[in-house]
Amino acid sequence: MEVVYRLEEASVGDVRSGMADPPSYSAVRAAMNVLVEKGHLARRRVGRKYAYRPTVAPSRARKSALQSLVDTFFAGSVESAVASLLDLRSRNLDDEELDRLARRIEEARQREGE
Repeated sequence: MEVVYRLEEASVGDVRSGMADPPSYSAVRAAMNVLVEKGHLARRRVGRKYAYRPTVAPSRARKSALQSLVDTFFAGSVESAVASLLDLRSRNLDDEELDRLARRIEEARQREGE
């Protein structure tokens, strides 16, 4: 999806070219067809190929993907998902990032209290 968002419209070959370590052509085509079935992409025939374009705003796609990830790997627990992100050793958060996260948590706490 990231490649299609960046290019605005892309063929399977375009998507593969935009990936660092792409899977096979048929695997990318199959994934894109699933995204068409789910309504995330639309396609139109261009010669012998298809051109795909996004039908969902990136922010909505991110939320949907994150919700699916949280549901699948963390039994729906946002707390567990965030704790796992904070436990990642590959990236240490600096004080400024931690302060921004603390503000976001406080804003969520206030929204819940309304």
